[in-house]
Amino acid sequence: GLCSPPMPLPAGSLRRAVAVLSLSVVLSARCAARRRPAPSNSYANCWSHLHPVNMFNSCHVKFYHSKALTSPYPGSHVERSQVPEDKVGWLTEWKDYNPVEYTAKSVLAGPSWADPQIDAKGFSPKFNERDGEVERKSLNGLYMVENGRPRNPAGRTGLTGRGLLGRWGPNHAADPVVTRWKRDGSGNKVAHPVTGKSILQFVAIKRRDCGEWAIPGGMVDPGEKIGTTLRREFGEEALNSLQKSPEEKAKLEKQLHELFSQEHFVVYRGYVDDPRNTDNAWMETEAVNYHDETGETMDNLPLEAGDDAGVVKWVDISEKLELYANHSYFIKLVTEKRGAHWSEDLEPECHE
Repeated sequence: GLCSPPMPLPAGSLRRAVAVLSLSVVLSARCAARRRPAPSNSYANCWSHLHPVNMFNSCHVKFYHSKALTSPYPGSHVERSQVPEDKVGWLTEWKDYNPVEYTAKSVLAGPSWADPQIDAKGFSPKFNERDGEVERKSLNGLYMVENGRPRNPAGRTGLTGRGLLGRWGPNHAADPVVTRWKRDGSGNKVAHPVTGKSILQFVAIKRRDCGEWAIPGGMVDPGEKIGTTLRREFGEEALNSLQKSPEEKAKLEKQLHELFSQEHFVVYRGYVDDPRNTDNAWMETEAVNYHDETGETMDNLPLEAGDDAGVVKWVDISEKLELYANHSYFIKLVTEKRGAHWSEDLEPECHE
């Protein structure tokens, strides 16, 4: 299967886990969760079946973030303090918790996309609400603020400060998942030989910073509507729109408008288990699928890597894809929605 059985919850904590649903990201795992899980350390990638709308289905466990415990912290030699799995949740008392404080120099330099330090004169952020042009509300509901600092809703990470992230609290991103059906030379849909399901393709970029394949998304600018971010990021990263002449730009805009005004659906909204997350700053995203059913719109779009992307191409979707952060999980949800091929492993799964 996709992932090993999740870790069992400590006795008596299920009631608490339910009580703090708004504060924790919840993972609903495969039916295997009902069997007594074998002890395992690979709960890391167990993102399968997290339903964005109803966070619980028939098999449920509390989500445990793993990429947010990555050491050394990306782009640095800073090691996080160790957080044992039973001490991740804030509800577990841990008097000796002594996280490392780290905010990258690039953030401290005060670029336009970053907040000042929390104790800077005249800086009084309005957490859990819209703060001028900056959205400080979390997609996962209310988060705690302690000693003036917001607290990561998924638990401890072994690092305080902001790391590479600009905002205290949620840092909002948008991920456009642009898909089409794989077709043969005659224009017919290609089916997978084992499952018989049609194969879906999506536009993927290879990230320059870490070399991993990803959805061509990016950060939401202050005051920007999410639809605008999705379109802008796709244009910049997958079509290299920033380097185009005014005429080419105008033509691209028209094609993008056509694609992004088609029927689309929100795949996921909420916390992202990202290696840049800290106790006080974390990534959240809205992933939206724009599907070109006939393939006509996308056939005319000239894919060309730009901005943060090294390479851009159409990639066949299957569970063999290894993608950045939890992008594979978003892609899996899209295949479920579209009835496309995902896995050759035909084991029964659990549904609500």
